[in-house]
Order: sequence, then structure tokens, then C-alpha cells
Amino acid sequence: MSGVVENDVWLGKMPCDWKRSRIRNVATLSPNYSATYPLSDELCTVVPMESLSVDGVVDVTNQQMVGETSTGLPNFEKGDVLFAKITPCMENGKGALVWELPTRYAFGSTEFHVLRPSKKIDGTFLYYATFNPIYRAYAAENMVGAAGQKRVSSRFVKDTRLFLPPLPEQHRIATYLDASCAAIDGAIEAKQRQLETLESLRKSIIQQAVTRGISKRVSLESTGNTWMEQIPGGWKLVCLKRIAEIQGGLTLGKQYEGKLIERPYLRVGNVQDGHLDLTDVSVIELPAEVAAGVELLPGDVLMTEGGDLDKLGRGHLWNGEIPGCLHQNHIFAVRCLLHKLKPMFLAYVTAAKYGRDYFEATGKKTTNLACTNATKVGEFPIPLPPLVEQDAICAYLDEKLDEVKRMVASIESQIATLTAYRKSLIHECVTGQRRISEADVQQLKITVDKGESPVGKYRHVST
Repeated sequence: MSGVVENDVWLGKMPCDWKRSRIRNVATLSPNYSATYPLSDELCTVVPMESLSVDGVVDVTNQQMVGETSTGLPNFEKGDVLFAKITPCMENGKGALVWELPTRYAFGSTEFHVLRPSKKIDGTFLYYATFNPIYRAYAAENMVGAAGQKRVSSRFVKDTRLFLPPLPEQHRIATYLDASCAAIDGAIEAKQRQLETLESLRKSIIQQAVTRGISKRVSLESTGNTWMEQIPGGWKLVCLKRIAEIQGGLTLGKQYEGKLIERPYLRVGNVQDGHLDLTDVSVIELPAEVAAGVELLPGDVLMTEGGDLDKLGRGHLWNGEIPGCLHQNHIFAVRCLLHKLKPMFLAYVTAAKYGRDYFEATGKKTTNLACTNATKVGEFPIPLPPLVEQDAICAYLDEKLDEVKRMVASIESQIATLTAYRKSLIHECVTGQRRISEADVQQLKITVDKGESPVGKYRHVST
């Protein structure tokens, strides 16, 4: 006996002591109320799509009267499994086992499939089987509907094949995956905190260098300016408009006549925090003489005019990545007077906490957005060392920030590896490729209790 039986491609091979089944044989899709119908003045829990996470957590804090709830919403109860059926929520893994409810009944988004496990299947096992990223990819290939509105059909869910181990093994698998995924998620959260620490370190390195220099001993002098009260001796505090030209951008929507040329142009979305995103660059047709007034030149520092408050005035150096590129009016192109100000030094000043504080304080704020203008950009006080020192500071920051980038890349790689391991672990366990014994469960508990990672080779990964 080989110990395995051939089955669907996405499922792989089935252990010979497991059984084939389908979801419709072990769970009810779109179940009715398990007890009496709720009264209109009875409290119920309401769960919109945004209250369902991609890692199995469902927010059940929102309650209202049944009579105030929209009609046609699927109902669910404690112990049911939720499965987001619409793209991209389905592919992202949105779903959960409903562990607890503060009310008898709950109502969810019309984009949920609700599954009620029978006595033949462990609810947590069913959740992991439907969360399984390999299954989700298979479901994505079989979605129906128009682009952007594709859904996993009820029939597809009901006909989904499962490999079912005996109930005691289902319970073991569920327990093992709960503990393993919690430990992996904890490790990922720790890595995320390391990334946050490195981001704080990056900002502090820039702030120190562009406001105090890189010498170990610095003698400070008063400036009389409220934005920067002290600067190192030999430095000046100069408004940006005195040492650079500020070029406005292209106003979209104008209708032009005569001969037109096609040019690429940058939007605010292309200028990100600390980098340019040039994967999607728009093009426009306009007269050559209009294009000449908004063309970017290598060495320009791009500064954003509007958006979220923390994004105002964020700057990045343009190195001529796209020849003949223009820029939208929501981006300023700051052209430094090179005998006074180095472009890279200006880019670092705008990235420093000092620069962020200036634009956040002077920006015009609305409910959700904020904006600055050419006047505020021109009045930005620049701490200005001699050119030789500007070069030295930029070289120092290039080196230090490259070190930070390497650490960030290493941690991001570790997060990607842990994420991939979590996905493969779930698939292997719910399809029988990895068998879970009681000894495995006990050993995992010991490992977790010791504060160690269940992913052995990542146990001692650090920055």
C-alpha cells in the first residue's frame, strides 16, 4: 500500500486513511436561523467586509437592532465560517471562524459565503481548509462575473473537494495550526516592529546630519528664527527661494490647438516617501512650447504640493530617469543654484523631521487632505553648510542609509519567508501532506511556551 491516493491537482495526494468529501457533505451553505427568528427590537451583530481580516479575525463590536439592519444580508452565528467571495478580498484571504458573538445572531456583507459546519467536521479545520492559499488560488481561477466584480459562486464552494481525516486528527490539526500560525504571526509582528525602529533610526540619522552636521564636536550659533533657533558655526539659515528656483507644473484638462507632441508626466503618486514609483507614468499631448516650461531636468528636487498631511513637501531627487518627462502642477520642481545648494542635500533636508515639521505646520488643512504652495516652499528655511560640507554630509548619509536599507531588505526577506512558510504549512496540514500527531502538538506547545519560534531555522534571526 502506497499510503496515498491520487486526487485533484491542487489537493495533491490523499492519505489512504482519510476520506474524500465535498463541502456540501460536511457543512451548510447560507444556513437559516438555528433557533427562533429574531424580533425587530433584538440586538444583532453587524459585520461589514472591512470588519473581516485577512488573518482570521472578525470584529464583532458593532451591534444594532434587527429592525434597523438592511434586508437581504446573510445571517450567521457562533461557530460558523465566513468566506469572502468577491475579488480581491477572496484572493487576499479574508475569512474567519466566528469564535464568539455578543448576540444570538449576526449579519454580514452580501459578499460573504457563510458555512455552518456539521458534526462531521471541526469548524477550525474547515476554516483553514477554505483559507488555504492554494485553494484560494484555485478558486480565483474559477471565479465568475465581470472584471473587478468577480465572485466565487455558491455552487463552486459547495462542490469544493476536501480530504477529511478522522475527527480526532482534525482537532489535532486545528490545534497545531492555531498555535503555529499565532507563533508565526507573532514573529512577523516582531519583525514589523524592527522595521519601525529602523525607520525611526533612518529619520534620526538624517535629522542629525542636516541640522547639526557630522562632526563630533559642534559649536552652535543662534539664528533668531523660530523654525531653527540654532545652527552649527559657519552655516547659514537661508530661505529656499534665495538659493533655488521653484518651477510649477502642468495644469491638466486644458484643450490645446495646433501641432501637439506626446510627453510623459509625473503625478503625485509617482513621488513616494524616499523613492520614485515609475511603474505607471501617464502621458499627455500638448504644444512643444508648453512642454518646455514644465520639463524636468536632472538634478531637480521633486516636492509634492498636496495629499495627506505627512506627505506635504516630501522631496526626491530627479536624475533624468525618463527623458523629456514633465510634471503635474501638484509637484514642484526645485532647481538648486549649484554654487550655493547641492540638490541631494536639499532632498535630505526635506526628508528630515525638520522638513516634515515645517510643511505639516504651514500646510493648509482640510478634513482629509492638506496642501502647500509655492510661497510656503520658497520660504522654507534651509540650514546651509558650505558646499564642501554639504558633499561630506550627503556622502555620510548615503553610506549610513545604505546600511539601514540592507537591514530593512534582510528583515523584509525574513517576513516574506515566514509568510510563505505559514501558507505552505496550512496547505500541507489540511491536505495530509504533513501528518500531525499528538506528540507534534505537545512539542509545539513546549516550543511556544519557551518563547521560541516553531519555525526552527528562523529562531535566532535578528537585525
